Amino acid sequence: MNHRLLPVFLLALTTLAARAEIKLPALFSDGMVFQQGRPVPVWGSAGPDEDVTVVFAGQTQVTRADLDGRWRVTLDPLLVSAQPAELTVSGNGTVVVKDILVGEVWLCSGQSNMQWTVAQSANPEQETAAAKYPQIRMFSVERATAMTPARDVAGAWKTATPENAAQFSAVAYYFGRHLHNALKVPVGLVNTSWGGTRVEAWTSREALEDRPCAAQLLSDWDGILQSWDGAAETARFEVARAAWKEQVDKLKAENEKLPAGQKKPLPSAPRAPDDPGKTPHFPAALFNTMVSPLIPYAIQGAIWYQGESNQNRAVQYQELLPTLINDWRTRWNSEFSFYIVQLAGYGNRKPATSDPGVDDTWAELQEAQYLTAITLPGCGLAVTNDIGEKDDIHPKNKQEVGRRLALWALAKDYGRADTVHSGPLFKNSMIEGGKVRLQFDHVGGGLKTRDGGPLKHFQIAGADQKWHWAEAVVSGDEVHVSSPQVPAPAGVRYAWAAWPEGANLVNAEGLPASSFRTDEFIPSTLGVTSPFQELQKAVPAR
Repeated sequence: MNHRLLPVFLLALTTLAARAEIKLPALFSDGMVFQQGRPVPVWGSAGPDEDVTVVFAGQTQVTRADLDGRWRVTLDPLLVSAQPAELTVSGNGTVVVKDILVGEVWLCSGQSNMQWTVAQSANPEQETAAAKYPQIRMFSVERATAMTPARDVAGAWKTATPENAAQFSAVAYYFGRHLHNALKVPVGLVNTSWGGTRVEAWTSREALEDRPCAAQLLSDWDGILQSWDGAAETARFEVARAAWKEQVDKLKAENEKLPAGQKKPLPSAPRAPDDPGKTPHFPAALFNTMVSPLIPYAIQGAIWYQGESNQNRAVQYQELLPTLINDWRTRWNSEFSFYIVQLAGYGNRKPATSDPGVDDTWAELQEAQYLTAITLPGCGLAVTNDIGEKDDIHPKNKQEVGRRLALWALAKDYGRADTVHSGPLFKNSMIEGGKVRLQFDHVGGGLKTRDGGPLKHFQIAGADQKWHWAEAVVSGDEVHVSSPQVPAPAGVRYAWAAWPEGANLVNAEGLPASSFRTDEFIPSTLGVTSPFQELQKAVPAR
C-alpha cells in the first residue's frame, strides 16, 4: 500500500467503526402500544451525525443524530387503531417494530401492592384463565438501581394471555381491563414498581434537592454512602455468619436429644450487608433506572400505589408525593393525570384498641395522599379502606382497586362525566354549638351507611385534645357529629386508624369515604424527615 494513502485508509476505517447501528429503547419493541391523540416521541441511538428516518402510519419523520449518537422525532397525534402496524427506523441499518397498536397508555408505579401479581391476588385461577385480551399489552420494567440516570430499561411487551397476565401487576391489569372493556380500544400498561420502596427513590435527585424537607434524608444517605467500606462490612458479615452457623449446629445437636415439644428454635441467619449505592431505598435510585429511561414515552396518565414505607414520615409525604408528581410532569412536559390509591385498611401489626385519639402513622399517610389528591390539579384518590385485610399488608382484592382507579380515568380522561368516580371526600366543617356539620365532595346519589346501620368510627374532641367516640348522623348531604362529653368541639376525625373497623360512610353508589380529620392538632410524624430518625410510636411497614 502507498504509505501516503495510509492515513486516509485509517481515517476511513475509523469512520466506518463510528457508524453505530440504529438502536431503539426496549419500550419500542414488538407488541407495543402508542398513545392516541397526543404527539408521540420516538427516540434511540445511531452513529454520531447519522441521518435517521422514522416511518409510521403514513408519517415520515427525518432527523439527524447528535454527536453522542442520540436522536429523537415526534410523530403527529395518532388515531386509535387495533390493526397491527409496523414502525420502521432506518439509518445505518434498519429496525422494524411489528404488531403495534394505538390506544391508551398508562404508567403504573409504586411499591409491593402495585407489584403484586394477578396470580397472588383474589381468584387467581379464574382470573388468569379469563385473561384473553389481545388488545391489552403489558410491559414490566425489570428492577434495577443506579446513582445516575440510565438510558434504557430491560423488559418486553407482552399480550394479555393467561400465562402473561398471571405474572403482571394485578392493579395495573385490572385497571387496564376495565378501561379496555369500557372504551373498546387498545390499552398499554407500563409497570414500574418495587416492593418496600419509598417515594424519594422514585423522585429525581434534582427535585429532591429543591425541597428543604428532603435535606436531612439526602444528607443522611450521602453520609452513609461516603463512609461505606464494602470489604470491612463483608468481613464483619462473615464473622457473624460463622458464629451463627456454630450456634445453629450446637442447637441442632441439643434438639436431637430433646422431645418434640421441647426443641429450641433456631436463630435467624445474619443479614448480608447492603451496599448503599445499590439499595432501592437510596434517593433517586429508582427514578434513575426505572423512570428516567421511560421519559418522554407518550402516556395518558399514571396510577400510583405506594406509601406504606413512608408512613413514619407521613407529614413529609405531604410534600414528597407532590414533588414526585410535579417532577414527572415537568420531565414529560405533560400535565398527565395522576391517580393515587389511598392505603387500604390494615392492622399495621398493632394491638387492637377501642380507644379514640390514638396516634396513627397509617392514617396520617392516608391524609397526605388525600391532601395531594384534592390540591394538585389532575389528581384523584381511589379510597380502599374498606377492602383491606387486617393481618395482610397486601390485600387480595386488587380487582376493585383497579376498578376504582378506572372510574377516575373514565370520568376525567374519557368524557364519562356522569360516572360517579369517588366516594365522599371531606370538604368543609362548621361548628354550631356542640355539633359539627361536615360537608363532602362526591356525595353521588347521597350519603348513607354501607350496612344500613348507624354511622361508626367518628370521634370528636375539644381544645383539650381528649377524644371521644361520637354520635354521627346523615342529614341530607351532610354528616352531623356530636357527643355529650364534648360540649365545645374543636375537631372531628373519621376512620382515623390503620384498621378502622366498622367505618361505614359511603355514597349511594357504594364508594367509601376517605378517612379525614378537621382538627389542627400536631400530628405524630411532624418533624420526621429521614428514615434514620427514630419515631418511638411508629411501626415500620414492610
